[in-house]
Amino acid sequence: MWVQISSGKGPDECSLAVGLFLKTIKEEWSSKGISAEVVSAIPGNYSESFKSVLLSLKGDKIVEAVQNMQGTICWICKSPYRPKHKRKNWFIDVEVFHEQDKVNFSENDVVIAFMRSSGPGGQNVNKVETAVRATHVPTGLTVIASEERSQSMNKKLALARLFQYLNTRNAEQSLDNKRLMWSQHNTLTRGNPTRIYEGESFKLKYSNRLEG
Repeated sequence: MWVQISSGKGPDECSLAVGLFLKTIKEEWSSKGISAEVVSAIPGNYSESFKSVLLSLKGDKIVEAVQNMQGTICWICKSPYRPKHKRKNWFIDVEVFHEQDKVNFSENDVVIAFMRSSGPGGQNVNKVETAVRATHVPTGLTVIASEERSQSMNKKLALARLFQYLNTRNAEQSLDNKRLMWSQHNTLTRGNPTRIYEGESFKLKYSNRLEG
């Protein structure tokens, strides 16, 4: 599971809030036996601040750990960078993404069927079943190879096509996930925070997590 913490288009104070929340939430998860590895991070303009951080979570009860956390996080604090600034509420966004299962190719997952090759208009090219239909059972993906003269060569060709198609599918899913994550940087919404932290100590003041 991935968790993305973002300051959206917020000022430097929001980037600092991302850094403070990152430190706090990693300690909270660690106490629950959950490790959070930083996959990527975009640093802010000041030390220990981040415009965005992407985490990969591992451990038991991850779903419970991130439950009711997704959404807006509010930090109430006077700006450490602009002492005369009147604003005290700074907002960041937390999004949870479920990793798409990568499909690994195994010949054991492929069902092979042999059939006769046919020419234009359905004319049989030969009377021997040299064409091969290969079906990847977990995904239902099916390919046909009939270009080669021998059954064994068409089988190799069909398996090679399946392997390539599955790799392409994995790459496309990974790209779709990255696009979705990037789009979340611009969706930060103020109001109705799932958590509220207060002060330079970043003390938790409110959480919508149900206790008990």
